[in-house]
Amino acid sequence: MKKIIALAGSNSSTSINKQLATYAASLVDGVEVKVLDLNNYEMPIYSSDREKESGYPKEALAFVDEIRNANGIIISLAEYNGAYSGAFKNIFDWASRVEQKTFLGKSMLLMATSPGQRGGLSVLGIASDRFPRHEANIVGKFSLPGFHKNFENGKIINEELNNELLEEVKQFKASL
Repeated sequence: MKKIIALAGSNSSTSINKQLATYAASLVDGVEVKVLDLNNYEMPIYSSDREKESGYPKEALAFVDEIRNANGIIISLAEYNGAYSGAFKNIFDWASRVEQKTFLGKSMLLMATSPGQRGGLSVLGIASDRFPRHEANIVGKFSLPGFHKNFENGKIINEELNNELLEEVKQFKASL
């Protein structure tokens, strides 16, 4: 059975991006899904000095192993001041030291959401540019604007937006 991982680029216990990633993963039938929590990969802030002194943290190695053992990745990025959250950026920094081709050519459904009407488009743009340089095979993208008015009880309630996500999920599944 194919395996996918789903995660949010946030360490918030009430992350709206984790809710969206979990929902999107639930739409991919016939696969094993593992939802990752960034809090399980908390590490010191990356620096070349720390890397020289101590090597790679076990959490960075474990994160890369999750990617290595998956057939696909669903990620929904939180947007903090127009970019990645500090928690995600630090994990990404360490993981890219463990494996420069961090995403190992895995199929990726790249998403973002926010309470505002732009739906995380700034961070989506940054990741769309950056992730392929780390061998992400981005096969679908989705932005959910106005999270609190368009998402209830664990699913998207706006039919048009939900249909848009379903199309992206279909492309993602076909790429696995």
